[in-house]
Amino acid sequence: MLEVGDVAPNFALPGIDGEVSLASVLAASERGVVVYVYPRAMTPGCTTQACDFRDSLGSLMSAGYSVIGISPDRPERLAKFAEKESLNFPLASDPDHEVMKAYGAWGEKKNYGKAVVGTIRSTFVVGKDGRLGLVLRNVRAKGHVARLRRELGID
Repeated sequence: MLEVGDVAPNFALPGIDGEVSLASVLAASERGVVVYVYPRAMTPGCTTQACDFRDSLGSLMSAGYSVIGISPDRPERLAKFAEKESLNFPLASDPDHEVMKAYGAWGEKKNYGKAVVGTIRSTFVVGKDGRLGLVLRNVRAKGHVARLRRELGID
């Protein structure tokens, strides 16, 4: 299980307009990259979370952070999601869950009291040094971005 201070696993995944790579987004950011993992595009909770990131992107970028969203959805579904919700940051497709597993965001979780295997809604902040500066697991979609902004000292 990855923790604060660990080196973040690098990744290159298919996205809407080609490959989304942690290394390239990190190189273009001033302070780091917020990598958030969500279960499924165009569902109520994931839409709430994505729109919160969309609406906060200006302040996150002003603070030096870029954003990448990762889900198991195929790029075609991600493209529809981004267009429908006017999302303004890269979305990446991890249908085999390899990156999610590397980050500890795929595994057993509780869903309505039952143990199931699936995507664990999580957020990781990767600093310019490639190390994890913040790890948030099992987050709620609503209010999550506001909490992230507080933890990063943006609010």
